Amino acid sequence: MAGAAGQPLSGRVCVVTGASRGIGKGIALQLAQAGATVYITGRTRDRLERAAAEVRGRGGRCVPVVCDSSREEEVAALFERVRREQEGRLDLLVNNAFSGVSAITETTGVPFWESKTSLWDEINNAGLRGHYINTIYAARLMVPAGRGLIVIISSAGGLRYMFDVPYGVGKAACDRLATDCAVELRPFGVACVALWPGLVRTESMMKIAEENSGPLFQQLKEKLSTMAESPEVSGKCVVGLASDPNIMRHSGKVLLSPDLARLYRFKDVDGRDVFNYISVCNILTELMPRLSGFFRLIPQFIRIPKWALALYSSRFTIYPPFQLAPAKSGEKA
Repeated sequence: MAGAAGQPLSGRVCVVTGASRGIGKGIALQLAQAGATVYITGRTRDRLERAAAEVRGRGGRCVPVVCDSSREEEVAALFERVRREQEGRLDLLVNNAFSGVSAITETTGVPFWESKTSLWDEINNAGLRGHYINTIYAARLMVPAGRGLIVIISSAGGLRYMFDVPYGVGKAACDRLATDCAVELRPFGVACVALWPGLVRTESMMKIAEENSGPLFQQLKEKLSTMAESPEVSGKCVVGLASDPNIMRHSGKVLLSPDLARLYRFKDVDGRDVFNYISVCNILTELMPRLSGFFRLIPQFIRIPKWALALYSSRFTIYPPFQLAPAKSGEKA
């Protein structure tokens, strides 16, 4: 059922996990503004209720459900409730729940062999295993209907080392989860994608930057003010994807927020362009800030090509990426 131009998702039923704050709440806000009925989940009722009130203020229907994505019985109860209340309809699932922010902050700079082994579970129980469980139960509603979209919130941590070992492994697995689920869902008309936001001005990130000292956190504070996108950028990305009549062209892909901003022609909620973190201009400015005036002459639309990103992350490269000649005899490769 198509909605009006201002509410393209009118009549759609959506589930957003981990939506009591941050990116999840930003996504729920934009879905509600687009006219959807949004079920939001979180582990803390008070915070979830406050988020639901804010989401309802955008015009859509919002149903808060206390649910821990790492507990299968709670996830099963969530989707049974959606099935019962919406007569089996589910159009969109956004897997966003993640519980590892505090753990990452506490272990910054600590090598994996000196970290507690529970760090793996703190980062990946809700953020990876939970995504898989939610995807299973969502697919059981979408496949019989022959339609639906599943979005898995991931990050560039799946491409290169970021924060710690469990984080990078988990994000790489999220990307693969989207790709492999898409293979099995395609014959039934259900799309599955991974979404990479850029640096996001979430409540948690702002608090971390303010409460911690040192060069790393000072740098984070500066980047949050100049490069970061609002949590609602991810929401605009999801609305664009859910409204796309040719969504299956994206299924199985890793999608970047600045690319979707360009494709669906939107800006951040403050009117600024979404920061393009694969723009050649922005990358060179980050690497060599003293030459930023010169690099600004490079048009923003000139980006690092996706094949180069794939080469950078290749596990099968014998020599380091972009090394054109093999090492000389006697040198280490």
